[in-house]
Amino acid sequence: MEGVLPQSEENINSVGLNCTEIIVIRHGETEWNAEGRIQGHLDVELNDIGRQQAHAVADRLSREPKISVVYSSDLKRAFETAETIASSCGVLEVVKDPDLRERHLGDIQGLTVSEASSKNPNAYKAMVSRRTDQEIPGGGESLDQLYQRCTSSLQRIAEKHRGERVVAVTHGGVIRALHRRASNGRSVGKITNTSINIFHLSEDDHWTIKVWGDISHLDKAGFLKSGFGGDRNSG
Repeated sequence: MEGVLPQSEENINSVGLNCTEIIVIRHGETEWNAEGRIQGHLDVELNDIGRQQAHAVADRLSREPKISVVYSSDLKRAFETAETIASSCGVLEVVKDPDLRERHLGDIQGLTVSEASSKNPNAYKAMVSRRTDQEIPGGGESLDQLYQRCTSSLQRIAEKHRGERVVAVTHGGVIRALHRRASNGRSVGKITNTSINIFHLSEDDHWTIKVWGDISHLDKAGFLKSGFGGDRNSG
């Protein structure tokens, strides 16, 4: 679904009473993103570029059809991004949802990818394993565990807000899992900071990706072309 162009404002606003439009956004950049350092559940703040990115995506969304509510992971990097969006879009409160957190990456949280591969090779191999049931030593989640909690979260949000446009600010690994649910497991490339990904969730439990990886709002703020964000392929 990469490269799908944004819909026109008219189409975006035509959600329908039996469907929820959820605009899923990755948080802005952090210093650890820039360093290629593995964050997972560790609570890292946005850097200056990340704050510029948050303002850029917020300004864009403020000029699009009304957003009913903003949800966010409870980690600082996502919550600050979400608060910036809510403020620009006239939404009074951001609803924290811990189920939108990044994947817990166990013993390699806080390490760079190169450090992880040399200092804790067992945990590193578990992280990059293609086995979706592979847990990571040190309390890390499997891809299946991540998939279950974050897709359940999005489904709950959809059921609560039928006919509405909703924002959910989250993390690279989560967005990858949501793509897996909506695309029947097809692979996906980089997940860029503050990229816009629009999902339609219908009443009959059908998920559709309407827009994927849109970063047209980042012309001035800039973005990382590489750097760890959920797994080794993320932007």
